[in-house]
Amino acid sequence: MDDSKPSSVLDFSIAQPHSLWAKARAERPVMRFDASSISPAPIFAVSRHEDAERVLRDPETFSSAINRELIGKYMGESLLGMDGREHRQYRNLVAHAFRASVLERWDEALVRPTLRALLDGIAPAGRADLMRDVVLKYPVQVICGIIGVPLHDQEQFARWSEEIIQGALNPPLGIASSRAMRGYLADIIEERRREPAGDLISELLAAEIDGQRLTEERIYGFLLLLLPAGAETTFRALGNALVALLTRPAMMAQVVADRSLIPAVVEETLRWETSVTLISRVATRDTEIAGCPIPAGAVINVLTGSAGRDEARYAAADAFRLDRPPQPHLAFGTGPHQCLGLHLARLEMRVGLDAILDRLPNLRLDPDAPAPEIKGFAFRNPDAIHVLFDPS
Repeated sequence: MDDSKPSSVLDFSIAQPHSLWAKARAERPVMRFDASSISPAPIFAVSRHEDAERVLRDPETFSSAINRELIGKYMGESLLGMDGREHRQYRNLVAHAFRASVLERWDEALVRPTLRALLDGIAPAGRADLMRDVVLKYPVQVICGIIGVPLHDQEQFARWSEEIIQGALNPPLGIASSRAMRGYLADIIEERRREPAGDLISELLAAEIDGQRLTEERIYGFLLLLLPAGAETTFRALGNALVALLTRPAMMAQVVADRSLIPAVVEETLRWETSVTLISRVATRDTEIAGCPIPAGAVINVLTGSAGRDEARYAAADAFRLDRPPQPHLAFGTGPHQCLGLHLARLEMRVGLDAILDRLPNLRLDPDAPAPEIKGFAFRNPDAIHVLFDPS
């Protein structure tokens, strides 16, 4: 382990960290950063899969409580900052809504109709920016439908979601967007109190823990987590999958001809370019990771984006391969805080890819537009995907 100072000129929105992470895995798999200017506690980064998995599976030693400080100001009293019994109780309140069996009804009632409407809007044109016209809109409309937020305001929710989930990079904007979303939700919550509608907001208002209804802060905490997380992570991952295929025409043709390959595309994308690349924890006691001493109170950044390219776990880890033997990745985390929306994200990606390939025949990159580029440090996705296809 060597101390390392993060570059002051690193632009988190356009960074390309894979070479840095590869060097870390080979030379300094547990790095300590000099971050005294921003944190009184030491900060470590864990880059190898084995160590990352160990941290995420040991909540007694590596607590999620750090997230109360990191994102509490944007998302309120969120599941991400809870541990132990409290976390289990509150997670169980909403977990059923995101089980694979429950999502089957959303597939036909919400997911496919949402996607169909978006694709019908661009199909006659023969060209589009898939990120702007489909990918950015699709997951936010789905999560709004599940939770019970009117779809006519989905563009505003998409902007608020983006600004909330990236609040640490621009705190004033993140806080302002959080307040704006909360203010908007207040009227909807009051309406559901008067007339429950069978959506997730109505369920939260009726839910009880140990005979007590949820406080206002806990209700807002759920919604300010689920709305941004349900939209942001999936749109990035779907964009990354489309870039992987569109920049590999032979593979694209293979998938177009054999749609049974789509689940492999989804899992390989999540490993190869996960949309959220790090998860934060705090050490509850003096410990060690891979022989590196970790003092109590230290912040641990688990680099799941690096773990997905760990050569010790994945052969030809930098390559995008559909014939890769199935092997669990950390794109959704692991342990008690594993993403409860993982089934929804996989469903949206599978259905999204299949519908795009069906509705936009002869889909290909626009040679006259800039090539799409997956970029970013904490969040990775392309800004735009300019394509051509046969009008229909």
